[in-house]
Amino acid sequence: MLQQISACILPFVVILIVVYGFVSKIKVYDTFVEGAKEGLSIVADILPTLAGLMLAVGILRASSAFNLLGRLLSPVLSRIHMAAEVFTLTIVKMFSSSASTGLLLDIYKIYGTDSYNGLAASLILSSTETIFYTMSVYFMAAKITKTRYTLKGALLATAAGTGASLFLAALMV
Repeated sequence: MLQQISACILPFVVILIVVYGFVSKIKVYDTFVEGAKEGLSIVADILPTLAGLMLAVGILRASSAFNLLGRLLSPVLSRIHMAAEVFTLTIVKMFSSSASTGLLLDIYKIYGTDSYNGLAASLILSSTETIFYTMSVYFMAAKITKTRYTLKGALLATAAGTGASLFLAALMV
């Protein structure tokens, strides 16, 4: 039943918007076209930043720089019961959600989904944000140049989410 309701929601909302526009004497299609033009101009503004960010993440991942960093920090990471692969996932997540999902699948293959590392990685992915992607794309779109404490706050929130994820994963295993 829920599946049938969810299949009807989007058409219902579209019909509701068209009826509201008709009743309010708003040219719905013209308004839609103007909004689409504005959206495309925003995409054109964001695209170079997004391409640069994705290229940088791709290069770092292909060069195994993240894995090297994880291995170098493994003595410290072992004290907080964090595998190097989970650390790598945490770093990559700050830049790209899709790349971190690929790393999550690798962690599942190595450790299993119900292992401590699999649970910790899943929780970390769920409780952290793509900080640099979000800041670069959304701040660029909104033309915000002074980010003030955003990066510090986002990094603190990521650290808190990661710590809580490791703690919860330890409780579940």
